[in-house]
Amino acid sequence: MGESDARTGAFTRRRRATCAAGRGASLLAMNGRSAAGCESSVASYGSRGAGQEKRDRSLETVRSKPKSEKKKLRNDIGDRLSCHKTQQSLLSSASGFNNYRGVLNWCVVMLVLSNARLFLENLLRYGILVDPIQVISLFLKDPYSWPAGCLVIVSNIFILVALYTERQLSKGSFSELMGFLVHCINLAIMLTFPAAVVLLVPSMTPVGGAFVLGTYTILSLKLYSYKDVNMWCRELSTVKAKKLARSLSCPSAQHLSGHDRKVCYPGNLTIRDMYYFVFAPTLCYELNFPRSPNIRMGFLLRRLFEMLFFTQLLVALTQQWMIPIIQSSMKPLEDMDLSRMTERLLRLAVPNHLLWLMFFYWFFHSSMNFTAELLCFGDRQFYKDWWNSESVTYFWQNWNIPVHKWCLRHFYKPLLRRGFSKIVSQSAVFFLSAFFHEYLVSVPLRMFRLWAFMGMMAQLPLAWFVGSFLRGNYGNAAVWISIIIGQPFAVLMYVHDYYVLHYRQEAD
Repeated sequence: MGESDARTGAFTRRRRATCAAGRGASLLAMNGRSAAGCESSVASYGSRGAGQEKRDRSLETVRSKPKSEKKKLRNDIGDRLSCHKTQQSLLSSASGFNNYRGVLNWCVVMLVLSNARLFLENLLRYGILVDPIQVISLFLKDPYSWPAGCLVIVSNIFILVALYTERQLSKGSFSELMGFLVHCINLAIMLTFPAAVVLLVPSMTPVGGAFVLGTYTILSLKLYSYKDVNMWCRELSTVKAKKLARSLSCPSAQHLSGHDRKVCYPGNLTIRDMYYFVFAPTLCYELNFPRSPNIRMGFLLRRLFEMLFFTQLLVALTQQWMIPIIQSSMKPLEDMDLSRMTERLLRLAVPNHLLWLMFFYWFFHSSMNFTAELLCFGDRQFYKDWWNSESVTYFWQNWNIPVHKWCLRHFYKPLLRRGFSKIVSQSAVFFLSAFFHEYLVSVPLRMFRLWAFMGMMAQLPLAWFVGSFLRGNYGNAAVWISIIIGQPFAVLMYVHDYYVLHYRQEAD
């Protein structure tokens, strides 16, 4: 036992000596090397260190890679096991999906293709019917007699009478009752005198008569607003001359910019101010209209180009598309063939509606913006989003903003202040609108059938029905149907009666 321990200790000592001798030999060898050998040793040691860093990075990558692969594998297995979740169909209202841009583009493409087919069919059946010379004959029956132009020139007399009356009222030369009577007589003559000329002068054409009566109607509404606003200014100056005349009739100094010149009553009673209001694209008078800083020539030229383009397009489509359909509708109307009448009505609905939309853009956007730009008139809100109307009342409030503002300011609200209910006031507004619609159609055609009047008054029960039973998209669809079907029905009725009254009598 002791011998074995001695042998083990001797072996251990010999091993330690061998290791020490090896380390010493290596140290001696190291000390005996040249500088170049040392540098190579250092370089080899640095390379071993860089290799170690690369191995560490690769180990980290190897460790992280299995984690991402495991997660991807788990997701792939989950997708294979389950591919359904609770969700709604896109066309369901509960899905909340509302991006139907592709469907809208499809509708536009289908509309273009269908109307292109109708246009080609029209050309093959009737040939080219567009005749610019015929348009002149719509305004002039006798080239040496211009009754429509003469009536437009005569309208300046009524404008100057209104201005003279307001000047006398501001001086106190006329009493309020006297001024009111003069204005009433002036407005009454404005509506009756051109109507009498249209009815009695043989050389007046229906189109020329409609243009004249439309001009006089617009002027009468403007002069009524002119009368009311100046009367309100006199009332304010009478109650509180200093305080209210400065704060209401004339804006305070803090609202004035360096180049703006604000007008106070009665400084507004000038010919310049009156004729600016006459040509401005509004029916409601103000002492100080909002003004734009300058005239944008690019905007002005674009609107002018649109006016000329849509004028030609409206005339061409009327001659080429609408007139043949109307002429072919006379026989079914005479025979009272209900099915054929319905077919003609639907055929007329599409071109009539497209022409109405073009006229809306031509008048309310191109023409009124052109006039506003020329006059630097700042308020350009001539229409709102009537195409989104979900009720009949919303449509009539937003498709013609100048008329709506006038009715609200000078007719509807005064009735409410006098104690009338909202229903009665709204009915009175529709009655006034129905009167002017009939006035502008029946008088130029020289026949009174009340189709336009009844069509406007029918808006009251239609508005009640749509507002009570239809909502959202259904209400909007009802408004569109009333526009698309109602107008061609009235057109057919008037054309049929005009044809029977004039051409049938000539044939007999």
